[in-house]
Amino acid sequence: MLQNRIDDQLTISRENIREAEGIFLKHLKRVGLKQTGQRSAILRTFLETREHLSIDELHRLVKKTDPRIGFTTVYRTLKLLAGCGLASEVAFHDGIARYEHQYNRRNHHHMVCTECGASVEFFSEKVGEIEQEIGHKHHYVTTRHTFQIYGVCEDCRNENGRNEDSRSDDGRKKSNGRRIV
Repeated sequence: MLQNRIDDQLTISRENIREAEGIFLKHLKRVGLKQTGQRSAILRTFLETREHLSIDELHRLVKKTDPRIGFTTVYRTLKLLAGCGLASEVAFHDGIARYEHQYNRRNHHHMVCTECGASVEFFSEKVGEIEQEIGHKHHYVTTRHTFQIYGVCEDCRNENGRNEDSRSDDGRKKSNGRRIV
C-alpha cells in the first residue's frame, strides 16, 4: 500500500478550494469546455485527499458524493486537472497511473520500493536548482518537474535477507552469489 503524502497543510481550506476552482475554470474556458457539477465534485474530492490516487480509487471516492459520476468523467477530469497544473501523474512500480494534487504545494519527489510499492516523499532544494539551471541553459522557463528514485526499502531488504553489503568488490549487485549487471 502506498503511503500518504506529506503536505504543508493538514486540510485544504474552502478559500483554497475556491482558488483552485478558479484555476480550473480558466483552463476549461481556454479549452472550450464548461464547468459542471460533476467536475466540481471530482476536483473537491481530489483536493481533499492525501493519497496518490488511481483513477479507480478516485472514482470510488467520488461516487460516495454523487453515484451518477462515471469512470470516464473522472478519467477526463483528471486529465484536465493535469493540463492546468492542479494534478500530476506519478509513476510507481506497478504500472498503475496515480495522481496527486499540485495546488499550492512545494516541489517534492518520491522514492519507490520496487518490491512492496511503498513510497516516501522527500524535498530537495538541489533538484529544484538543477531544474532551473538546465532550463536556463536550454532557454526554457521551467514550470515543474517529476523525479522518482526506485530501489528496495529497508523492510524488504531485511525480509529478503538483503542489505547494502550485498555488492561485489566492483560495486555491482550480487544475488545468490551471482552478479547482476
